[in-house]
Amino acid sequence: MREQYRTTVLAEKDLAAGPMEQFTRWFAEAVAGGLHEPNAMVVSTATPQGSPSARTVLLKRYDRDGFVFFTNYDSRKGRELAVNPRVSLLFPWHQIARQVIVTGTASRVSRAETAAYFRTRPHGSQLGAWASAQSAVISSREELTDQYEELASRYPLGTEVPVPEDWGGIRVVPFAVEFWQGHENRLHDRLRYVSEDTGWRVERLCP
Repeated sequence: MREQYRTTVLAEKDLAAGPMEQFTRWFAEAVAGGLHEPNAMVVSTATPQGSPSARTVLLKRYDRDGFVFFTNYDSRKGRELAVNPRVSLLFPWHQIARQVIVTGTASRVSRAETAAYFRTRPHGSQLGAWASAQSAVISSREELTDQYEELASRYPLGTEVPVPEDWGGIRVVPFAVEFWQGHENRLHDRLRYVSEDTGWRVERLCP
Protein backbone atom coordinates (compact mmCIF):
# COMPACT_ATOMS: atom_id res chain seq x y z
CA MET A 1 0.00 0.00 0.00
CA ARG A 2 1.69 3.15 -1.19
CA GLU A 3 0.64 6.62 -2.28
CA GLN A 4 2.55 9.32 -4.12
CA TYR A 5 2.02 12.70 -2.46
CA ARG A 6 1.75 15.54 -4.97
CA THR A 7 1.82 18.78 -3.01
CA THR A 8 3.51 22.17 -2.92
CA VAL A 9 6.97 22.64 -1.45
CA LEU A 10 7.25 23.85 2.14
CA ALA A 11 10.09 26.41 2.09
CA GLU A 12 11.77 28.12 5.03
CA LYS A 13 10.90 31.55 3.64
CA ASP A 14 7.19 30.71 3.78
CA LEU A 15 7.16 29.80 7.47
CA ALA A 16 5.70 32.03 10.18
CA ALA A 17 8.03 33.56 12.74
CA GLY A 18 7.08 31.02 15.39
CA PRO A 19 5.60 27.52 15.58
CA MET A 20 2.26 28.51 17.10
CA GLU A 21 1.62 30.99 14.28
CA GLN A 22 2.57 28.32 11.74
CA PHE A 23 0.32 25.80 13.49
CA THR A 24 -2.53 28.30 13.30
CA ARG A 25 -2.06 28.50 9.51
CA TRP A 26 -1.97 24.75 9.02
CA PHE A 27 -4.81 24.05 11.41
CA ALA A 28 -7.03 26.51 9.55
CA GLU A 29 -6.15 24.79 6.26
CA ALA A 30 -6.93 21.38 7.77
CA VAL A 31 -10.33 22.64 8.91
CA ALA A 32 -11.00 24.26 5.53
CA GLY A 33 -10.01 21.01 3.84
CA GLY A 34 -12.84 19.19 5.56
CA LEU A 35 -10.70 16.82 7.60
CA HIS A 36 -12.58 14.76 10.17
CA GLU A 37 -11.63 15.95 13.66
CA PRO A 38 -8.46 17.85 12.71
CA ASN A 39 -7.97 18.51 16.44
CA ALA A 40 -7.44 14.79 17.07
CA MET A 41 -3.86 14.17 18.17
CA VAL A 42 -1.83 11.24 19.40
CA VAL A 43 -0.48 11.98 22.89
CA SER A 44 2.60 9.95 23.80
CA THR A 45 3.91 9.68 27.35
CA ALA A 46 6.40 7.44 29.13
CA THR A 47 7.15 6.13 32.59
CA PRO A 48 10.37 7.16 34.38
CA GLN A 49 11.76 3.79 33.25
CA GLY A 50 11.03 4.66 29.61
CA SER A 51 8.01 2.45 28.94
CA PRO A 52 5.94 4.35 26.33
CA SER A 53 2.20 4.65 25.84
CA ALA A 54 0.10 6.50 23.30
CA ARG A 55 -3.55 7.38 22.75
CA THR A 56 -5.69 9.73 20.67
CA VAL A 57 -6.98 12.82 22.48
CA LEU A 58 -8.81 15.90 21.25
CA LEU A 59 -7.01 19.22 21.37
CA LYS A 60 -9.35 21.71 23.05
CA ARG A 61 -7.43 24.94 22.69
CA TYR A 62 -4.07 26.34 21.69
CA ASP A 63 -2.42 29.74 22.04
CA ARG A 64 1.02 31.28 22.22
CA ASP A 65 1.68 29.30 25.42
CA GLY A 66 1.03 25.87 23.95
CA PHE A 67 -1.55 23.13 23.44
CA VAL A 68 -4.28 22.17 25.93
CA PHE A 69 -6.25 18.96 26.38
CA PHE A 70 -8.32 17.61 29.27
CA THR A 71 -8.13 14.29 31.07
CA ASN A 72 -8.56 12.41 34.32
CA TYR A 73 -5.39 13.12 36.28
CA ASP A 74 -5.47 9.56 37.65
CA SER A 75 -5.50 8.03 34.15
CA ARG A 76 -2.38 6.35 32.83
CA LYS A 77 -1.30 9.45 30.94
CA GLY A 78 -2.09 11.67 33.91
CA ARG A 79 -0.02 9.55 36.28
CA GLU A 80 2.86 9.27 33.82
CA LEU A 81 2.93 13.01 33.18
CA ALA A 82 2.93 13.71 36.91
CA VAL A 83 6.32 12.02 37.27
CA ASN A 84 7.69 12.50 33.74
CA PRO A 85 6.31 15.67 32.12
CA ARG A 86 8.02 15.11 28.77
CA VAL A 87 5.34 14.52 26.13
CA SER A 88 4.90 14.28 22.36
CA LEU A 89 1.87 15.28 20.31
CA LEU A 90 1.23 14.11 16.76
CA PHE A 91 -1.41 15.58 14.44
CA PRO A 92 -1.79 13.01 11.60
CA TRP A 93 -3.48 14.93 8.79
CA HIS A 94 -3.21 12.11 6.23
CA GLN A 95 -5.73 13.50 3.76
CA ILE A 96 -3.56 16.55 3.06
CA ALA A 97 -0.23 14.70 3.46
CA ARG A 98 0.78 16.67 6.52
CA GLN A 99 1.88 15.97 10.06
CA VAL A 100 2.69 18.23 12.98
CA ILE A 101 4.91 16.71 15.67
CA VAL A 102 5.24 18.55 18.98
CA THR A 103 7.78 17.77 21.69
CA GLY A 104 7.30 19.60 24.94
CA THR A 105 6.72 19.70 28.67
CA ALA A 106 3.31 19.17 30.27
CA SER A 107 1.81 20.89 33.30
CA ARG A 108 -1.67 21.25 34.74
CA VAL A 109 -3.74 24.32 33.90
CA SER A 110 -5.37 26.33 36.68
CA ARG A 111 -8.57 25.08 38.32
CA ALA A 112 -10.29 28.23 37.04
CA GLU A 113 -9.38 27.32 33.45
CA THR A 114 -10.51 23.74 34.01
CA ALA A 115 -13.83 24.86 35.49
CA ALA A 116 -14.45 27.30 32.63
CA TYR A 117 -13.97 24.55 30.07
CA PHE A 118 -15.96 21.97 32.06
CA ARG A 119 -18.99 24.29 31.96
CA THR A 120 -18.91 24.22 28.13
CA ARG A 121 -19.13 20.42 27.96
CA PRO A 122 -22.47 18.74 27.23
CA HIS A 123 -24.29 17.55 30.34
CA GLY A 124 -23.66 13.91 29.45
CA SER A 125 -19.94 14.50 29.05
CA GLN A 126 -19.82 16.20 32.44
CA LEU A 127 -21.41 13.13 34.01
CA GLY A 128 -19.04 10.88 32.07
CA ALA A 129 -16.04 12.61 33.65
CA TRP A 130 -17.40 11.52 37.04
CA ALA A 131 -18.56 8.04 36.02
CA SER A 132 -15.29 6.82 34.58
CA ALA A 133 -12.18 6.18 36.65
CA GLN A 134 -10.18 6.44 33.46
CA SER A 135 -7.66 3.63 32.84
CA ALA A 136 -8.77 1.67 35.94
CA VAL A 137 -9.84 -1.97 35.56
CA ILE A 138 -13.63 -2.40 35.64
CA SER A 139 -15.66 -5.59 35.96
CA SER A 140 -18.18 -4.91 33.19
CA ARG A 141 -19.79 -2.25 31.02
CA GLU A 142 -22.87 -2.55 33.22
CA GLU A 143 -20.86 -1.28 36.18
CA LEU A 144 -19.94 1.80 34.17
CA THR A 145 -23.47 2.46 32.95
CA ASP A 146 -24.86 1.93 36.46
CA GLN A 147 -22.47 4.58 37.76
CA TYR A 148 -23.53 6.92 35.00
CA GLU A 149 -27.24 6.38 35.66
CA GLU A 150 -26.76 7.02 39.37
CA LEU A 151 -25.05 10.30 38.57
CA ALA A 152 -27.77 11.22 36.07
CA SER A 153 -30.39 10.82 38.78
CA ARG A 154 -28.32 12.86 41.22
CA TYR A 155 -27.61 15.63 38.69
CA PRO A 156 -30.50 15.71 36.20
CA LEU A 157 -30.34 17.83 33.06
CA GLY A 158 -30.50 21.50 34.02
CA THR A 159 -28.61 21.14 37.31
CA GLU A 160 -24.99 22.12 37.81
CA VAL A 161 -22.52 19.25 37.84
CA PRO A 162 -19.49 19.97 40.05
CA VAL A 163 -16.04 19.77 38.50
CA PRO A 164 -14.26 16.53 39.52
CA GLU A 165 -11.16 17.17 41.61
CA ASP A 166 -9.16 14.53 39.73
CA TRP A 167 -10.04 15.88 36.28
CA GLY A 168 -8.63 18.88 34.43
CA GLY A 169 -6.50 20.42 31.75
CA ILE A 170 -2.94 19.70 30.65
CA ARG A 171 -0.95 22.36 28.80
CA VAL A 172 1.94 21.22 26.62
CA VAL A 173 4.57 23.93 26.20
CA PRO A 174 6.64 23.02 23.13
CA PHE A 175 10.40 23.15 22.84
CA ALA A 176 10.36 21.66 19.32
CA VAL A 177 7.64 21.59 16.65
CA GLU A 178 8.10 19.81 13.32
CA PHE A 179 5.98 20.54 10.25
CA TRP A 180 6.01 17.60 7.83
CA GLN A 181 4.77 17.98 4.27
CA GLY A 182 4.64 14.85 2.14
CA HIS A 183 5.97 14.79 -1.45
CA GLU A 184 6.32 12.21 -4.16
CA ASN A 185 9.36 9.91 -4.22
CA ARG A 186 9.63 10.33 -0.42
CA LEU A 187 11.29 13.73 -0.84
CA HIS A 188 9.23 15.14 2.01
CA ASP A 189 9.74 18.54 3.60
CA ARG A 190 10.48 18.44 7.32
CA LEU A 191 11.00 21.82 8.94
CA ARG A 192 11.44 21.94 12.70
CA TYR A 193 11.30 24.89 15.06
CA VAL A 194 13.67 24.48 18.03
CA SER A 195 13.44 26.72 21.09
CA GLU A 196 16.56 28.68 22.04
CA ASP A 197 17.24 31.46 24.55
CA THR A 198 17.01 34.03 21.75
CA GLY A 199 13.84 32.64 20.17
CA TRP A 200 13.06 29.94 17.64
CA ARG A 201 15.60 28.37 15.26
CA VAL A 202 14.36 26.55 12.14
CA GLU A 203 16.19 23.49 10.87
CA ARG A 204 15.48 21.23 7.90
CA LEU A 205 15.52 17.46 8.41
CA CYS A 206 16.10 14.75 5.83
CA PRO A 207 12.91 12.80 5.08
